[in-house]
Amino acid sequence: MSRILITGSTDGLGYATADALQSAGHDIVVHARNPQRARALDPLVGRGADLVVADFTDPDAVRHIATELNDGPPLDAVIHNAGVWSGRAVMPVNVVAPYLLTAVLRRPRRLVYLSSGSHFDGRPSLEGIDSADTKPGSYADSKLFVTTLATAMARLYPDVLSNAVDPGWVPTKMGGPGAPDDLELGHRTQQWLASSDDPQALTTGGYWYHRQRQQPHPAAHDEAFQDRLLHTLAKETGTALSAW
Repeated sequence: MSRILITGSTDGLGYATADALQSAGHDIVVHARNPQRARALDPLVGRGADLVVADFTDPDAVRHIATELNDGPPLDAVIHNAGVWSGRAVMPVNVVAPYLLTAVLRRPRRLVYLSSGSHFDGRPSLEGIDSADTKPGSYADSKLFVTTLATAMARLYPDVLSNAVDPGWVPTKMGGPGAPDDLELGHRTQQWLASSDDPQALTTGGYWYHRQRQQPHPAAHDEAFQDRLLHTLAKETGTALSAW
């Protein structure tokens, strides 16, 4: 069985993914933004899950849990699920934190990044990532960037299975109660990509919706754009990707 980190796992898709993986016998690590939010994870921790706590708007907190995880048993997969919809936290949480965790964690065998159909409305411009920018980037931009991060990892590290997932518009706290997609289907693809030995799940560089591989925004496969994104994120965090 695999050891899998699921970020942003206190509710919604993150909790559903963690619960399903744990129920399938995997060793999971769950994540909460703060100790108060962590109480929602008591049922999973009570069943043996490990817990890390970090506010993903704080790069030092991200580095701290990476050190904590690197000192423990190796991770087989990381599901970058944590995300926010609006405000100045969009880029730090949705893009910068996944990049930084990818850069500083020991290399897992699989990386899964949560994207969104909204990424098709994202702009292939890197404005808004820099914390000094007066206008923060949009949610759609952030999801285009994280989809591009997934494809960049697949290109640069062919020994790692790196994929992006659109979970659909599901009735979570972020999606709202009127969201039309199935919450159960919303978490199955990332669970499958993180743990299955199905030949399709052992592919890399994909953009997936309900276990069907689809074509993402063209910018996601633009190597020049990938390189510019990685350069910008390395500058923003002071941390370049390494060979792990």
